Amino acid sequence: MDKLFLLCTIAGQPAAIRAVQVDSVVDIGPIAPVPLAPPHVIGLAALRSRLLTIICCNRALGLPPPAKPTSRAVVVTVDGHPYGLLVGSIDDARVIEQEPVPVRARLEPGWARVVTGMVDFEGEALLIVDPERLIGGPEEDALAQAS
Repeated sequence: MDKLFLLCTIAGQPAAIRAVQVDSVVDIGPIAPVPLAPPHVIGLAALRSRLLTIICCNRALGLPPPAKPTSRAVVVTVDGHPYGLLVGSIDDARVIEQEPVPVRARLEPGWARVVTGMVDFEGEALLIVDPERLIGGPEEDALAQAS
């Protein structure tokens, strides 16, 4: 199970999230804004009688929000609280036999904070993203630039 990953794109970048960290993949309905929430927290949405805190992955990386928002979310639970991570696209769950390696390129600060390594899958470099770090949001200086 440790080699199973959910493949997705975040801010146009191919990425992977360990399947053991993923509860489900869903379409999010209406989102209620949360006053005074940080910019990466889009709001709250209902999912099967529970509330999800909806996170914009672009903003969590300190980037501008996507031009065309998506309603597809990766649901994860961190510290007992469910979150919906809005990603660009969700491709598939795949077993990747290769062991993750450290990233061999310089990453932008937002990416450097959330990426734990990378794997090569079918000729494409996938950044392995830690959902808990995404939920933490951008650093303060990146937040000011994305506004």
